[in-house]
Amino acid sequence: MIFGETSIEDALGAILGHSTHAGALKLKKGHVLAVRDIEQLREAGVTKVIAARLQETDMEENAAAQKVTRALQWFGVRAGPASTGRVNCYAERAGLFTVDADLIHAINAIDPSVTIATLKPFERVEQGQMVATIKIIPFAVAVSVMETISELARSRTAFGVHGFAGSRVGLIQTMLPSLKATVLDKTRSVIEKRIAANHGFLTSELRPAHASEPLSAAIRELQKANDIVIVFGASAVVDQADVVPASIREAGGAVHHVGMPVDPGNLLVLGELGGNAVIGAPGCARSPKENGFDWVLERLMANVPVTKADIVRMGVGGLLMEIPTRPQPRDPRPPAARSNVAIAVLAAGQSTRMKGYNKLLATFDDVPLVRRSAMTAIEADGHPVIAVLGYMAEECSAALDGLNVVTALNKDYASGLASSLQTAIRHVPPSADGVMMLLADMPALSAADLKSMISRFQNAGGQSVVRATYEGKRGNPVLLPRLLFDEIFSLAGDVGARHLIERGDIPVIDVELGEAAATDVDTPDMLNRAGGTIPDTIR
Repeated sequence: MIFGETSIEDALGAILGHSTHAGALKLKKGHVLAVRDIEQLREAGVTKVIAARLQETDMEENAAAQKVTRALQWFGVRAGPASTGRVNCYAERAGLFTVDADLIHAINAIDPSVTIATLKPFERVEQGQMVATIKIIPFAVAVSVMETISELARSRTAFGVHGFAGSRVGLIQTMLPSLKATVLDKTRSVIEKRIAANHGFLTSELRPAHASEPLSAAIRELQKANDIVIVFGASAVVDQADVVPASIREAGGAVHHVGMPVDPGNLLVLGELGGNAVIGAPGCARSPKENGFDWVLERLMANVPVTKADIVRMGVGGLLMEIPTRPQPRDPRPPAARSNVAIAVLAAGQSTRMKGYNKLLATFDDVPLVRRSAMTAIEADGHPVIAVLGYMAEECSAALDGLNVVTALNKDYASGLASSLQTAIRHVPPSADGVMMLLADMPALSAADLKSMISRFQNAGGQSVVRATYEGKRGNPVLLPRLLFDEIFSLAGDVGARHLIERGDIPVIDVELGEAAATDVDTPDMLNRAGGTIPDTIR
C-alpha cells in the first residue's frame, strides 16, 4: 500500500486518508475516490489529497477483517459485518467466555496492522454481549501477512462462550447452637440469587448437624438429584481432615483440593461424588460480593471443568475487593466518610415515538424538559452534572445555556443506550465514586428523590448499586459504583447495565420513589398527561 500525498490526477480509486471538505463537497475518511469526486475536487481548486493506493499484493481492510474472521475457530459466538476494517463478535448465549491467550498473543505479534482484542478469560457474558473485536488498522494489509495469520488462526480454537447449563443445585448448611437461623436464611437467599444469575435452580436445602455422619448422609441425598452440591459449614475448614472434607470422603466421594489462592475465598473445598461437584463454600460466600467461590461455581455451572491445577492458577488476579464485614480485614483503613457522585443526564436519544418532535425540547412550566432535568440534577448536588447529548445536540445545548453542566457529545447516539452510558463514564472525574444515570425524559423526579438515592449510596460506603423502584419493580434512575465502570464498555447496542446489576456479585439497594421512578414521556400522549407542552417552534 502506498500512503501519502497524491495528485488528484492520480487519485482515482484511491482511499482518502482524512476527511476532505472543498466547497459544498464533503468526503469522509475511507471514501474511495470516483470520477465525479475528482471532477468536483478539481473544480474546487484542490490539487492534492492524502490517500492510500492499494497494490496487487494488498488486501482491502474489510476483506482482510473478514478473512481473519473466517479463519478463526470459535464456539458460542457470532460475527457481525465488516465495517471500517472491524468485525465485532457477540455471545450467542449467556455463559462464560474462554480464550486461548497464547494464540491471540501470537496473532497480534505477526503484524501491527492486524489486531484482535477480547474480554478477559472466564468473564461472565450475556447473550448479545460483545466478546471480541477484530480490527485492521490501516486501509489495507499485505496478502502475505493475511496468509500467515490465517494459517495460525486455523490451528486451534481461539475463544468461545460456554453456555450456562441450567444446573440443578442442592444446598447444605450445617448447624451449631451458636449459629443463628437468620444467618442461614440470609445465606440461602444470597446463594439462590447467585445460582439464578448463572441460569440454574436451587432445588432443595438440608440443615444437618455439624458432624461427619449427618453431613455425609445429606451429601449423598442431595447428590442423587442435583448436578452440584454446595456445603456451608457452621465453622471454617482448617484442615484436610475437618468436618466438610471428611464428610465428602465418608459419603463415598473424593476431595480434589482444600483451599485456594484467592482472597476472599481461601477456605474453599473442591470435591466430587458420583461425577457431580461438591463444593465446600468459604464463609465469605455468605456475602453477595465477589469471592473465589464465584469463580468455581460459575465455571461448573457453565460445564467448564475445574481441577486442582485450575485452582492453583487462580492466585494471579486473586486478590479481590475487601468485604467490610470480615472479622479481620486485610486493610484496616476506615472507608471514606462521604462518596462523591456524578449525575449523567442522558439526553442523546432520537425521540423515535414522538412523531418527529424532540421530547426533550418540550416545555414544563415554560422550561425545556432537558433543562428541567439538568436543573434537578444540579439541585441534587451532582459533582459534576454531565449532559450527554446526541440527537439535535445544538438545540439541546442551547436549552442548557447558563447551567453549570459538563456537555458530553455522543456521536454514536443512534446505536442505542450503551453508547450514552459509555460517553457518560468517560466524563466522570476521578474524584467521583459513582455516577447516577438519569434519563432526561422523567419530569416527575425531584432533587429530593435523587438525594435520597445518593445518601443510601454514601451510607453503604460507595460500593453498591442503588436503584429506584416503584411498588417494588425496578425503575430509574440507577446509581452505579466506580467498580462497574470498566464493564460498561463491554455493552453494545440499545441495552443498559441491567445484566451487570442483576448477576448477583454486587449489592443492590432498592429505593422506593413511587410513580416518579416509572414516569417517562416516550409519546405525545404521555407527554401531555405529564403536563408537558410541545412549543410551536419545534413542531
